[in-house]
Amino acid sequence: MKHKGTKLAYLSALLNAVIIGFSFLFAKMALDYADPMDTLTYRFALSFAVMSIPVMFGRVTLNYRGKPLSKLLLLALMYPLGFFTLQTFGLQQATSSEGGILYATTPILTMVLASVFLKESTTVLQKLSIFLSVFGVVFIFMMKGTGIDWTNIQGISLLFLSCLAFAGYGVMARSLLRTFSPAEISYLMLGIGFVTFLVISLTDHVTTGTLDQFITPLTSSTFIVSTLYLGVISSLLTSLLANYALSKIEASNMSVFSNLSTIVSITAGSLFLREEITIYSIIGSVLIIAGVVGTVFWGQKKT
Repeated sequence: MKHKGTKLAYLSALLNAVIIGFSFLFAKMALDYADPMDTLTYRFALSFAVMSIPVMFGRVTLNYRGKPLSKLLLLALMYPLGFFTLQTFGLQQATSSEGGILYATTPILTMVLASVFLKESTTVLQKLSIFLSVFGVVFIFMMKGTGIDWTNIQGISLLFLSCLAFAGYGVMARSLLRTFSPAEISYLMLGIGFVTFLVISLTDHVTTGTLDQFITPLTSSTFIVSTLYLGVISSLLTSLLANYALSKIEASNMSVFSNLSTIVSITAGSLFLREEITIYSIIGSVLIIAGVVGTVFWGQKKT
């Protein structure tokens, strides 16, 4: 039964990566109609509302009584609040390619934090596999002719901190899942994200006298469809999948799957935006897959 649960956890991690990979496409579409903070508000409002339905009807049971809610609030501070806020402001000063390169380092950061705080150990071959998957992502971006402009230290620093926040979330969630269920963590995270982004967004619109712009995106069917994907699938479902996976497998093993999102986003760009798939994209994708498979394989050998 334990082996079955582990296989389901890896399947959840894989599906999580696929969904996130397509989310870049839908986020790009949504941002044509609304600014980043408004998009985040609608995204988390929808995800929180959808999850509230089974909670209200008793299909999903939540029990926070006697549990360390302060730690759960700290978790939400790292993700979604810290991650999305730092990423949004970082991308205002840096390029999306720089964001992609830095995001690829998240598995390394997770491995280090998991080793320090969770005492998770990884073999030399696991470490090499994780580095291989990271190199695959960096290789794709570098061969596109994009790199990191180290003179833009503020934007790079914010993007790095967003990756650190996401890595911290994975490690802390792994620890808290011994006390909270995946649904309990996801519901509070989504609720806090919704309230926080709503307050920030409305405050900004009221201050600038642009409240009408907060409602305008709802007249676009493209924005609505994009938000449905981002809210229900890319926020709610991925939260549940990630938290379930973290309850069964080590944080370092879970995090390496995030680099598969790069392959999915390249495929989505080719299918829907007619973007070219180059030979270096294929080589980088092979390196990413080899790194993920190696991490999982050597991790199972360790146990």
